[in-house]
Amino acid sequence: MSNARWNEVVSMDKKELQVRNIDAFEKSSATLDNRIMKNTLAEQQKNLILSVILSLPLLWVMISRFAWMTNMYVPSFLLNPWVQFLLATPVQFWIGRSFYVGACQALRRGIANLDVLVVLSTTSAYVYSLVAMVKWTNQYSHMPGVYFETSALLITLVLIGKLLESLAKGQTSAAVKALMRLRPHSATIMRDGQPVNVTIEDVQVNDILLVQPKEQIPVDGTIVEGASFIDESMLTGEKSLVSKKSGDRVFGATINDKSSFYLRADRIGGQTVLSRMIKVVEEAQQSKAPIQRVADSVASVFVPIVVMIAIITFGLWYMVFQAGNLAAALEAGISVLVIACPCALGLATPASIMVGSGRAAEVGVLFKGGEFLESTHEVDTIVLDKRGTITKGLPTLTEVALEPNLDQIQSGLNAEMLLRWIGLAERSSAHPIAAAIVRGIEERGISLADDTITIEYLESYAGYGIRAVVDGHDLVIGTRRLLSQYHIGFSVAEPKLAALESTGRTAILAAVDGTYVGTLMVSDEVKETTASAIARLKQMGIEVVLMTGDHRRTANAIAHEVGIVHVLAEVHPDEKAEAIRTLQTEGHQVAMVGDVSNNGAALAASDIGISIGPSLDVAMDAGDVTIMREDLNSIADAIQISNKTMNNMKLNLFLALVYNTIAIPIAAFGLLEPWIVGAAMALSSISVVLNALRLQKAKW
Repeated sequence: MSNARWNEVVSMDKKELQVRNIDAFEKSSATLDNRIMKNTLAEQQKNLILSVILSLPLLWVMISRFAWMTNMYVPSFLLNPWVQFLLATPVQFWIGRSFYVGACQALRRGIANLDVLVVLSTTSAYVYSLVAMVKWTNQYSHMPGVYFETSALLITLVLIGKLLESLAKGQTSAAVKALMRLRPHSATIMRDGQPVNVTIEDVQVNDILLVQPKEQIPVDGTIVEGASFIDESMLTGEKSLVSKKSGDRVFGATINDKSSFYLRADRIGGQTVLSRMIKVVEEAQQSKAPIQRVADSVASVFVPIVVMIAIITFGLWYMVFQAGNLAAALEAGISVLVIACPCALGLATPASIMVGSGRAAEVGVLFKGGEFLESTHEVDTIVLDKRGTITKGLPTLTEVALEPNLDQIQSGLNAEMLLRWIGLAERSSAHPIAAAIVRGIEERGISLADDTITIEYLESYAGYGIRAVVDGHDLVIGTRRLLSQYHIGFSVAEPKLAALESTGRTAILAAVDGTYVGTLMVSDEVKETTASAIARLKQMGIEVVLMTGDHRRTANAIAHEVGIVHVLAEVHPDEKAEAIRTLQTEGHQVAMVGDVSNNGAALAASDIGISIGPSLDVAMDAGDVTIMREDLNSIADAIQISNKTMNNMKLNLFLALVYNTIAIPIAAFGLLEPWIVGAAMALSSISVVLNALRLQKAKW
């Protein structure tokens, strides 16, 4: 790198302190969360091991009571109720203390949850056994029927279920963990013109980094010298190389495939696209879908009903089925309480959301929350912006059609001077079409480095064009609507405009001092995958609409090329949101797809805003769903992921509710031992999580 270029790129102000503090906070928070999760798992494992050790002797005694195990050897001391009491008490009140804490907290909030059922069932068995044991001790009557093994085994089985659920939930976060593993650990920074290898934490904003072939790009930044091809599949899910040159943005964790280049660090640490992807996925996994509120409502009503059923069951057994047999009645009541534990119901939707959002991230689709993951599949109408969505968003100036009598319109005016005026005026605009015009004029050999020309006034009209006063001449450049607003006639150009616009090109008209002087034709190439993606959406039964500010002839030509029938043309950016609302009033569930620059209001007005664009960080802020790759097939992917996730949620809820509906009557009729019921309850939760994990292998 030359010394001049080096001085230019390192002279920028650094914002190291602020960004590094934010990054340090986020990193420490992530480390703390990870440590808490590991400590929680370790605590669960320790409690479970101790509970199993104390419960196994009780299980041995219980098995020996079965008719087919009468000859089984059991040490006589284990038959002593006091020994069983000493084994069961630590399980009940020390290992199982979390259930008591959770039950008290739930009851204070006026709700009943899994902990309430566990406490009711195990405490009932324990207290009954304790009373029977004390009575036996005082009277030395026949050996009492105690259920210490029931309370201890139930807590052990619930702990097994909770541990398996925690481990399964950890698996559902595999996508986030995979993204975290992509984070670079080192970088080659240029200091005093020499490359120095440093840790990623030492990189500061505006540092110049050297990226060699096959190396991971350390941070988000801009190429300041060199060019290469970049593998962005780890962010977008798209297995292809992207050409990058000086001035182009690149993203951390992607791979430099071909040539060395120098990179200016723009975003580091928690501000990179990868870090923000991780944050979006984590927030989506922690959020609740609307259907979860239904499950929560069902659970809040379900638990009190189950308690009532258990009380009724106990009463019927004690007074009717086996009158006066307190042990049999208690066993039936406990079985109902245990079998109805709604942990599977509580896991049904969160597990699906965690896996579904993670799977979506793997293919370059980010859902901002569970509600969007749930509702995206309901969309029946997709509205597509043209520039950068259907097309590549890289317009080029293809034709300049100026009036032949320019010198008669304005004395001394010629084609070169007019194009220089237009180029200087458009150079102030950030619009891609303006950039294409400036680039096209310079490519025609017309220099815009002219200090003798003065721009005295400049005004931009979003979606229409610009008006400028250049060297005392009033210059208007833009759409038909802008020229008409200034009462400038252009009918002489209509035949030629019609012919050019029918090929899909966009016409930019120009006028000097109130007189039409010519047209610049701009073309934006359609993406290679657009037509096939639109065909795929139509096969899914979704209506596709093209909405653009271009003239109807241009819009119709593009629509015909990609297979779209419904076209909304000549729609100003301020009118796009109203066009979305019109479709909604017609009964459509509408998704708007586009970048935020001209579609912010439309994205907000739609039922689902799907942002797409070359600036991934801006796109992630703009919509409800972000498409990480510029391929409209990702829209179909998003809809199908949403559909599969929703179906998975419904199946989970069905499994949980049907399980309880079938199991409660069986338990109430005394056909299941409480410890068997506990095992079945734990397995129901695991079945729900395993069903959710199927989404990790989902194909579409």
